[in-house]
Amino acid sequence: MRGRVSLSVGWITLFLMGTDLFVVSPLLPFISKAYEISPATAGWMVTVFAVTYACSAPLFGWLSDKKGRRRFITFGLLLFAISNALTAFASSFLWLIVSRILAGLSVASVTPLIYAIIGDIAPPNRRGTWLSIVVSGHLTALWAGAPFGTLLEHFFGWRSVFVVMAIIGAILVVVNLKTWKSISKSDLTRNPLEGNTLRILGSISVTTIWAISIYALYVYLGAALYSENRFSSSEIALAITFYGVGAVLGSLTSGQLTDKFGERKISKATLIFLALILICLGVFFSSGYWIYFLLFIWALVGYAGFTSYQARLTMEYPKERGIVMAWNNTALYIGITIGSLIGGYVISNWGYTSLPYVCSMAAIMSFVLSTQKVQEAKKESESSVDI
Repeated sequence: MRGRVSLSVGWITLFLMGTDLFVVSPLLPFISKAYEISPATAGWMVTVFAVTYACSAPLFGWLSDKKGRRRFITFGLLLFAISNALTAFASSFLWLIVSRILAGLSVASVTPLIYAIIGDIAPPNRRGTWLSIVVSGHLTALWAGAPFGTLLEHFFGWRSVFVVMAIIGAILVVVNLKTWKSISKSDLTRNPLEGNTLRILGSISVTTIWAISIYALYVYLGAALYSENRFSSSEIALAITFYGVGAVLGSLTSGQLTDKFGERKISKATLIFLALILICLGVFFSSGYWIYFLLFIWALVGYAGFTSYQARLTMEYPKERGIVMAWNNTALYIGITIGSLIGGYVISNWGYTSLPYVCSMAAIMSFVLSTQKVQEAKKESESSVDI
C-alpha cells in the first residue's frame, strides 16, 4: 500500500513538473502578444528556466544527500506554487522572467529528488519498474499535460494555465509532506562523494550524448516534417502524439525488462537499437505515413534506454543517489542544448534528412561510453575483492 501511494504521488508530482516545462512553448504566441514582444524574446522564458535548472539541480542533489529529500521536495513545491502564481499575474515581462527563474529553481529541487527518493525506497528487484512508473509521469506531460494547458488557454486565457498549476502545486506541498514523512532517515543515503566525482561525471556523460541523439532531431521535428513531408499542422500534431505515446510506453516497458534482465544489459541494448532505428528513420523519413510508426519506435526505444540508465545509476551509486540523479538531469539539459545547436548547424549545411544519421552517430558514441563505464565498474569491483 505504501509503495502504491509513493508511486502515485511521485507520478502526479512529475506530471505537474513536466507540464510546466512543456506547456510554455505552445503558449509563447499568446504571451508575446500580451506583453507586445516578439516570440523570440518571449522564448527567454524557456532559456532562463533551463539554465537555472541545470545550474541549481546539482546543489539540491548534494544537499538532499546530506539533509534528506523530503524538506527540499516540499520547499521546491512551495516555490513552484509561488513562481507560477507570479507568472500568472506578472505585470511586466521582467517580472515574468523572474518568475521563470524561480520556477526553474523549484523544479530543480523536485524532479531529480523524486527520482532519488523512489530509488531509495524501491525494493532492489523492483527499482527499474518503480523508476519507469514515475518517469512516465514526466513524459505523459509531453502529450497530455501540454495539450490540456493549450485547451485551457483557449477558454480562459494563458494566465489561467499558471493559476491552475500554482493551485495544484500548493496541494502537492501537503501531499508530499505527508507521503515522505514515513521514510526514516536510515532509509536515505546521504554519504559524501568520497572521491567519486570524476567517475560520476563520466557516467552522466552517457546521458548527455544520449540527449544529443534524441533532441538534435526532435527540436526540429515539426519543421522537418513540414519541409520534407509537407505535413499540415494537424499531421505534425499527430506525429508528436505518436512520439509521446511511444516515449511513455518505452519508459514503462523498460522498467519491467530492467528488473528481469538487469540495468546494464537493457541500457546497452537500447542504445544499439536506437542507433539502428535512427538510420531507418533517415532512410524512410519521407516515406509518407510510415513516419508515424518510425517516430513511435524511435521514442519507445530511446526513452526505454533513458529509464534503464537512470535505474543503473541508482544501482551503481547508492551512497550518492541524490546528487547523481541531479547531475544526470543537468547532463540531460546540457545534451538538449548541445543537440539543438548541432541540429541547427546540420540543417543549415546538409538539410533535415541528414539529422537522423548524425543522431545515430551520437547514439553509437553513447553506447561506447556506456560500455566503458561498465568496464571501469568491473575493475573497481575486482580491486576491492583483491583488497
